[in-house]
Amino acid sequence: MSILIVENVTHGFGARKILEDASFRLLKGEHVGLVGANGEGKSTFLNIVTGQLTPDEGKVEWSRRVTVGYLDQHTALTPGKTIRDVLREAFQSMFDLETEMLALYDKMGDTSPEELEKMMEDVGEIQSILEQNGFYILDTKIEEVAGGLGLREIGLDKDVSDLSGGQRTKVLLTKLLLQNPSILILDEPTNYLDVEHITWLKRYLQNYENSFILVSHDISFLNEVVNVIYHVENTVLTRYTGNYEQFQALHAVRKVQEQKAYERQQQEVDKLEDFISRNKARISTTGRAKSRQKQLDKMELIEKPREKLKPTFGFREARTPSRIIIEATNLVLGYKTPLTKPVNIRLERGQKIAIRGVNGLGKSTLLKTLLGNIPAFSGNIEQGDFLFPGYFEQESSRDNHNTAIEEIWQEFPGLTNYEVRSALARCGLTNEHISSQMMVLSGGESAKVRLCKLMLKEFNWLVLDEPTNHLDVDAKDELKKALIDFKGTILLVSHEPEFYEDWVTDIWNVENWTTKIV
Repeated sequence: MSILIVENVTHGFGARKILEDASFRLLKGEHVGLVGANGEGKSTFLNIVTGQLTPDEGKVEWSRRVTVGYLDQHTALTPGKTIRDVLREAFQSMFDLETEMLALYDKMGDTSPEELEKMMEDVGEIQSILEQNGFYILDTKIEEVAGGLGLREIGLDKDVSDLSGGQRTKVLLTKLLLQNPSILILDEPTNYLDVEHITWLKRYLQNYENSFILVSHDISFLNEVVNVIYHVENTVLTRYTGNYEQFQALHAVRKVQEQKAYERQQQEVDKLEDFISRNKARISTTGRAKSRQKQLDKMELIEKPREKLKPTFGFREARTPSRIIIEATNLVLGYKTPLTKPVNIRLERGQKIAIRGVNGLGKSTLLKTLLGNIPAFSGNIEQGDFLFPGYFEQESSRDNHNTAIEEIWQEFPGLTNYEVRSALARCGLTNEHISSQMMVLSGGESAKVRLCKLMLKEFNWLVLDEPTNHLDVDAKDELKKALIDFKGTILLVSHEPEFYEDWVTDIWNVENWTTKIV
């Protein structure tokens, strides 16, 4: 039974075509992975099926009485509410029913026997619905799911306006799971999640009885939770049965078949064109030339398979710094209150350090403090000599109206148009991306523009805060190669051990420093 049917959907932004004649179906119980390179249209597709975008052409049909829960990358939370307030909103319909039931009880003392009987029926029906849906054990359910995604450690009474990006993602995801919709739509849910909570979510989705659509660039996660892959490439949406590894094998075979079909047809076209050019001028053979021309005109030409533009990252090295990059003594991180115990940190030239630990313990704060962007809560930090740091921040502004090319030019006004375009192209961005505003680029495309800025300067100390969030598989692989090749010093915050484990020289775990219970 089809829960969702998408037929012949076409959509674009200006001259940039995102989807063309795309069709899709979601069957009951299917666990779908929606994959493709950055900017191919995955988030656009999700916005179309959830009604947030109207396609230029085509139609979207959901089956009746289906409930859809959507976690996108940029959902906002209302300041002033606690985490518990937000999570209880997942059950708002039940709280409304309780209010209706209590109002009926209030009216019962002043009503006729006939009306009283009707009210008693209504109250009984509401009571039954509330009991069946576990209304009277909601707080237990909230505690259970919140614990699985690490919210209990943050504190359910914490104001949502004080949360980090990763903590906000956890709150939204927890609320969505508590709603238990018949369809889950998840756009990169593992971004900002810690390793432990990704494992918890993996188990949850493996056991999820309903259908879901998942966008993720975390291949090991995809492999373990999906049974159908939809691949979007060059505006085309293609369905494959199986997990990501099986999709890769089938996709590779398909690519070879398409290339061979194109080459065979081109050989046929060349033969026909050669025959026509040699025979159309001679009276004795002009008839056969015209026949071949008709044959050529009727031929449905196969489009040449387009190769996806792959990024090539590389970081330029500044002069050699002093042996000690950073030395911190009795360092305490924090703002109004301390986040850590006093710690001593020493970072030496050439070290490549990964920083891990659950969200909210101060990983981003540590980077900003060591860079000198924010003051330490207490303690002393000594920076070495001749440091040229390069900093990649975890989050970028969503209100940036600059085009990608303007974003580079603003910081590097001395570059020519050709040099800027070439630099962006090396990061895997096409002409369409380059002329698009930063605010409409996907998370991965935006990250590539920011990485491009780093590539245009010289550094001897790279500080990277979750650089792989939103990056597609090819971009992650290329970034990993570039960081391995970089001869300078690296401080990296990442929730993907498979990205860094085989090349870093040490791992700092902020869970060993925190004053919180982990």
